[in-house]
Amino acid sequence: MKKINNKQPHQDTVCIHAGKQKDGHHGALTSPLYQTSTFVFDNAAQGAARFAGEEPGYIYTRLGNPTVRELELKMAALEKMEDAAATATGMAAVSGAVLSFLEAGDHIIACKAVYGCTYALLSHQLPKWGIEVTFVDMDNEEELEQALRSNTKMVFAETPINPNLKVLDLELIGDFCEKHDLISVVDNTFMSPMLQTPVDYGIDIVIHSATKYLNGHGDVVAGVIVSSKERIETIKLTILKDVGGTISPHDAWLILRGLKTLPIRVERHCKSALTIAEYLESHPMVAEVYYPGLKSHQGYKFIGSQMKAAGGVIGFELMATLEEGQAFIDAMQLFSIAVSLGDAESLIQHPASMTHSPYTQEERLAAGISDGLIRISIGLESTDDLIADLQQAFDRIVALRSDSVSTAGNWG
Repeated sequence: MKKINNKQPHQDTVCIHAGKQKDGHHGALTSPLYQTSTFVFDNAAQGAARFAGEEPGYIYTRLGNPTVRELELKMAALEKMEDAAATATGMAAVSGAVLSFLEAGDHIIACKAVYGCTYALLSHQLPKWGIEVTFVDMDNEEELEQALRSNTKMVFAETPINPNLKVLDLELIGDFCEKHDLISVVDNTFMSPMLQTPVDYGIDIVIHSATKYLNGHGDVVAGVIVSSKERIETIKLTILKDVGGTISPHDAWLILRGLKTLPIRVERHCKSALTIAEYLESHPMVAEVYYPGLKSHQGYKFIGSQMKAAGGVIGFELMATLEEGQAFIDAMQLFSIAVSLGDAESLIQHPASMTHSPYTQEERLAAGISDGLIRISIGLESTDDLIADLQQAFDRIVALRSDSVSTAGNWG
């Protein structure tokens, strides 16, 4: 995207204008959806030239598509990096970023708590292919150094971490990887490029579950990998091409639509989440709230520097039994019981039994994921209504306890 009066456009403008390709769309304001599986060549020589890489142009949608390309260019601009690869799912982005640069005999360092399926890939699948993984507290430089081996090739991190919202120091991770010539990969899903751009701290590869904030409407499953042109070319020509985790043009088109309102949505998510987090922190039935926007949270020191705001996801420890916790979730009327985030609708889930079930109980506890942890994604509804919904769910627990006492008295 071109500069305006020799100035880089703001992220809000980039969300709308970056990546657009003016190539005869008949004057359409909105970029068209190229819902095609393949592309026609003018002649056999042109087809051969494109397959040989001697002539630019599209061949087959698994290898490239104009709608997908617009999304990729827009995401590269938003993350302030050279290029991007759109993928079929967030996990296709994770696996594409990792498997494209590792082989049998390599070693990767990862943060202790990550999304459940990411953990399963790293801990259950990679060892089958001869790739070793060490999980560490990544805010501890000494622990990073101790995990380092002669065959270490990559460092993988999420920040804030899913689901306990712990914030990692990207500068520390970037410096460590530069010092030891390692590839750094950061999952930026919880923040989106509106709130955090890891490249500012030397991070090599940024990934997103585009299912979440980037799309924002709960109707797409997709991912994005952002990096240098050289690395993206490697990813596209190896894992994405041969394993086939590429995005459909229709999903790319829906994400392009969602990105136009990303700045406004993220601002609302953040503002509402802070209000809800403050309410939860003051509630007598909540033991602890995990939200970087609160001064009590370890990540608060990063607000205004590494992170522009704290995002729209909150974790909290409910002072309740497992049965009471289930009743709390089941009592929700506005919060939908679902395992995503970043949608217009507010969502609630239980990480230990849902998103992070691939962990054993011992692994979960070591990662700071307790049985009592609840994760909520704050949507775009009125905060007054969301607080009222949470309060009636708390009242449900009180009623259960009252019934229990009453029943015990009758038996006595």
